Amino acid sequence: MDEVFRALADPSRRRLLDSLNARNGQTLRELCAELDMARQSVSKHLAVLESANLITTRRSGREKLHYLNAEPINAIADRWITRYHRARVHALADLKQALETNPMSDNAFVYTTYIKTTPQRLWQALTEPAFTDRYWGASFDTDWQPGSEMVWHQRDWTSKDSDQVVLEADPYTRLSYTWHTFDPAFAEAFEMNAEDVAAWAREPRSKVTFDIEPRGETVKLTVTHDGFEPGSAVLEGIGGGWPSILSSLKTLLETGETLPQTV
Repeated sequence: MDEVFRALADPSRRRLLDSLNARNGQTLRELCAELDMARQSVSKHLAVLESANLITTRRSGREKLHYLNAEPINAIADRWITRYHRARVHALADLKQALETNPMSDNAFVYTTYIKTTPQRLWQALTEPAFTDRYWGASFDTDWQPGSEMVWHQRDWTSKDSDQVVLEADPYTRLSYTWHTFDPAFAEAFEMNAEDVAAWAREPRSKVTFDIEPRGETVKLTVTHDGFEPGSAVLEGIGGGWPSILSSLKTLLETGETLPQTV
């Protein structure tokens, strides 16, 4: 956590975060042009921000894209914001909100967290109902083989669709699957506006990918949810849900307990 505060103390690094908050998923060249800073200076500042886990990166062809990462701000909020009157930490809360409400580009959500666990245990948590039910409230019927159909269960709702499939499954390293179907039963189960859900259903089906990398006593988990059209309403919706799900996953693996569910 000390790394986070040191990273945020520098005004140039805060400018980089502001730039990514305004337009996420930028290349190094774009960030240099946006801020009128030397390439070497920007690279050094980005390295500090990435070391503090305030940004995360992913490759798109030959380019390296940079994204805001809400996980460290979530950790700060979990530690302090619930203990004190929110007005006393107003600036910190505003930063948390900024990172969580716009942690994405026009076509992807990217989130990185470090969990004190093993790749094997994390794989179990991503695939076995005994885990997913606890931190997510969802479970999946599938053999986790590429091409296999997934049946999605959540609350009193079940989704079964031939296009709802496992894309990649490399145990302890990488898992990817297409996102679930949106139907009238989904709107009813989650008490959502039926017209909004119908609009979600007309969007292209997205996919989520979990990349698992061992890092000493911890595991680096990067979640990439992409395949969206610019201005996607589904992207806006999942962007608000993933930080809570992943924070609860981390808490479960590290403490054996999940975060309290919010209504």
